Amino acid sequence: MRPIFTNNFLNSPLGAGGNKGSITIHSPATIANMVCGFDVLGFAVNEPYDEMVISFKEEPGITIINEDEYDLPTQPELNVAGAALLAMLEEITEPVGFELQIRKHIKPGSGVGSSAASAAGAVVAANRLLNERFSKEDLVRFAMNGEKLASGVKHADNIAPCIYGGVTLIRSIFPLDIISLTAPPLFVTIVHPQIEVRTADARGILKQQVLLKDAIRQWGNIAGLVAGLLQSNYELIGRSLEDVLIEPVRSILIPGFDEIKQQSKLAGALGGGISGSGPSIFMLSKDETTAKQVEKQMHSVYEKLSLEHHTYVTTINQTGVKFVSP
Repeated sequence: MRPIFTNNFLNSPLGAGGNKGSITIHSPATIANMVCGFDVLGFAVNEPYDEMVISFKEEPGITIINEDEYDLPTQPELNVAGAALLAMLEEITEPVGFELQIRKHIKPGSGVGSSAASAAGAVVAANRLLNERFSKEDLVRFAMNGEKLASGVKHADNIAPCIYGGVTLIRSIFPLDIISLTAPPLFVTIVHPQIEVRTADARGILKQQVLLKDAIRQWGNIAGLVAGLLQSNYELIGRSLEDVLIEPVRSILIPGFDEIKQQSKLAGALGGGISGSGPSIFMLSKDETTAKQVEKQMHSVYEKLSLEHHTYVTTINQTGVKFVSP
């Protein structure tokens, strides 16, 4: 059942038309890296998503209210949504206060952009209250402060698709350069084994140097994947969903990973791999029937391992954060 939120609003000229109501949003999960595109490729999905409500409050500053069971920090400087809003407030000269209520459906540590959903959703919603004062690029800059709090590093491969929607290419962080990519219809199957892999830990085990031959192969895969998306070439997409740098290291943290990947491809998936830093695994398919067959194989693998897990069969979210009201 959808939660009931209480609202406290400031009658302020900063608001959209002096709006005293709340801004309610759904902030989507995201798949980062897209196998070979570490920190540079990502896409948003339609399920799952977080629910957030933001309003002005009488006094300056940020108040965070959690409406879920995850017991995340409510101090703004320790909360990814709060960190993003604090970065936004640094570029606002007027005294402004926000009350943010969050009900997370994207489990923290799941690998499908939980921290990005909170950080991006907060600044997108606040920006609506502020009469769309900031550009999407600005919002990505603010939201990356939440990602830095979560992982120790600013990165945008979850943040950008959450804000822009669809598939995004982050050509550069400094300076920020984000390119939206077109893609053919794709169905996404996600399995989330109920273990946690912290992003900071998953980054910590990565090699700091790679062989040139491996780097060349990875570059070819990234270019092939982008070309496959733009050309709606499913076969090229499938051939390019290969990671020779990150997956071999991170996959050891995910039980059943190799069998999930093998059985999914036998079921007809184009390919896939680790979602973000894991432990979730995603697979891309051309049609819903195949995507559901892939889901059955994922269930089968984890049932044999007696590992609790959740699955989603969804599609690419083309709009990013969705305004529910007003």
